[in-house]
Amino acid sequence: MFDISHTAGKEIVASMVQFVNAQPNAPAYRKFKIKTVAGNDDFASMREVVRRRYQRLLEEKKHLPDLIIVDGGRGQLSAAAGVLRELKIGAPLIALAKKQEEIYTVGRRFPLRLPKNSEALKLLQRIRDEAHRFAISFHRQRRSKSLFKKN
Repeated sequence: MFDISHTAGKEIVASMVQFVNAQPNAPAYRKFKIKTVAGNDDFASMREVVRRRYQRLLEEKKHLPDLIIVDGGRGQLSAAAGVLRELKIGAPLIALAKKQEEIYTVGRRFPLRLPKNSEALKLLQRIRDEAHRFAISFHRQRRSKSLFKKN
């Protein structure tokens, strides 16, 4: 799962967390400094990080995930889906939007809403919360470093 974190477009970072058999696989977590996006553009940031991650996996001939999740709604889903299409990666992709806990999927017009007590939803929330925690901690680290840079 990918998540973008920034403060008003400053110190933009992304996180990627991986779960295996419903458990966090912390050694596979990755942090990304967004390099090509200026300002507050979560969609462009998502495109950059998804491209960097999967282009590298393809180049290194590494295993692709069984499911790719992005934090956000239809816009983040579309951004990631475009990159995966360009890279010819057919792994399933979904987006989890926090407000109503809606699940957006490629090719489906309306989001899916799982029952609040659904174990599947609880797992998705846990993965999202972990990606969010990891992104925010990296963002705070970058932000505090930038405060102490010499001019």
